[in-house]
Amino acid sequence: MRRQIGLLVNRRGRIAFVIVGSHHKIVIPDTSEYRAAPGRLKGLRCIHTHLKKESLTNDDFNDLVFLRLDVMAAITITKDGLPYQVHASHILPSGKDGKPYQILGPLNLNQLDIGCVELIQAIESELSHAGSLYKTNQDKERALLVSVTTAPRRSAMDSLEELKELAGSSGIEVAGTVLQQRKRADSRFLLGPGKLQELTIQTLQKGATLLIFDQELNPSQIRSITNNIDLKIIDRTQLILDIFAQRAQTKEGKIQVELAQLKYLLPRLITKNTAMSRLTGGIGGRGPGETKLEINRRRVRDNIARLEKALLSVKKQRKQQKAKRSKKGLPVISIIGYTNSGKSTLLNTLTKSNVIAESRLFATLDPSSRRLKFPRDTEVIITDTVGFIKDLPKDLMVAFRSTLEELESADLLLHVIDISGPRFKDQIKSVERILSDLNLHNIPLIRVLNKQDLVDRETINRLGIDLDGTPISAINKSTLMPLIEKMENAIVAVHVP
Repeated sequence: MRRQIGLLVNRRGRIAFVIVGSHHKIVIPDTSEYRAAPGRLKGLRCIHTHLKKESLTNDDFNDLVFLRLDVMAAITITKDGLPYQVHASHILPSGKDGKPYQILGPLNLNQLDIGCVELIQAIESELSHAGSLYKTNQDKERALLVSVTTAPRRSAMDSLEELKELAGSSGIEVAGTVLQQRKRADSRFLLGPGKLQELTIQTLQKGATLLIFDQELNPSQIRSITNNIDLKIIDRTQLILDIFAQRAQTKEGKIQVELAQLKYLLPRLITKNTAMSRLTGGIGGRGPGETKLEINRRRVRDNIARLEKALLSVKKQRKQQKAKRSKKGLPVISIIGYTNSGKSTLLNTLTKSNVIAESRLFATLDPSSRRLKFPRDTEVIITDTVGFIKDLPKDLMVAFRSTLEELESADLLLHVIDISGPRFKDQIKSVERILSDLNLHNIPLIRVLNKQDLVDRETINRLGIDLDGTPISAINKSTLMPLIEKMENAIVAVHVP
């Protein structure tokens, strides 16, 4: 046949797959039904032929590590087509010479009794010992956070720290972080194939079930990585979308999040190339040649159209509500700021209400409005909005535009800044960039320097001057009087009854 032949054998010694490849290689089929548990191998060993007297190739080592196979073996043959030698390799948790695998052989035909099952058990025992250093929670995803960047180390570490907070906010346990600085990102894998091998071993050692990339992965990178590594992979954007999906309470919020998720998903829809299983025909299909992938894309497009229609309907209702409110002639103050800066806490303290306020990213997603009466009897409506974040996903910005458009009718913006955080200057820039993108930079704005109770007096005084802001502690009503006076003066100045 002049083709390579391969077998995937399970731990009972039964053949799970027979693979017929080309002259140069075999392609391992989808083995997702053999999904490895955290810190465990796949339970399959791959044995295949090499038509030349060559040892294991880079493709063989990549498949071994990325798919977490028990063993990878290649049988070389003589000119007459008879078996010659066997080259084998297995994963090595504590890899030597920077390699995450160990090579056995070449083995002659009389040396094949290597105690394969015992060897696999020993490898998993070593992995289990390494994993026992980390407490695992079966109900939680456990993730390794990855950043591949050309940015300076300090800003990359700050971004990774924020990614860690996002993961925690989503209920994901963080197993560790990996930072790789490159002159330019790899167009195919974002990071190099060698580094990807190292990551796979780290996920085994730390019992991770998920890789989260700090950078947004384009469709081709997702395809390349998922085709090579048997592990769930998401990026920063997907993580933020996931948090929004968990937090959305109102009908509008749920529509907006689902719309953003589908728009993000559409160009990234991929499918494993599993031969005939990809083809769909018969009754209900659009034709015998349409693939499952095309059907999925069509369904996503239909859902996007349906949700956009529903969002337009909600938008009309919003306009009607806004018109009723404007008839009453009440000025509007909108609280904005970076996520987890204390916006909801400030709203609660100002209005004696109980909007959900937690110390985690995106605790508030759906906007809340309350009435507030100032000391001089000026009455206003004060609203709390969804928090901003660096590199807010474009699809999310588009989906939430109707909510953010509420800010256009604001007479005053309160920009809440957490001055106790190490990244507050970058956060100010991110918020102001989004305000500029939404064309809201002309609305009067007061900078509110929150969490002054966590900062020394000298720093508070300096920041008050440098940022032209009003220091407060949102949890302490007695610190809010200077801000309340400033707010009332600003409203009186811009809103003449």
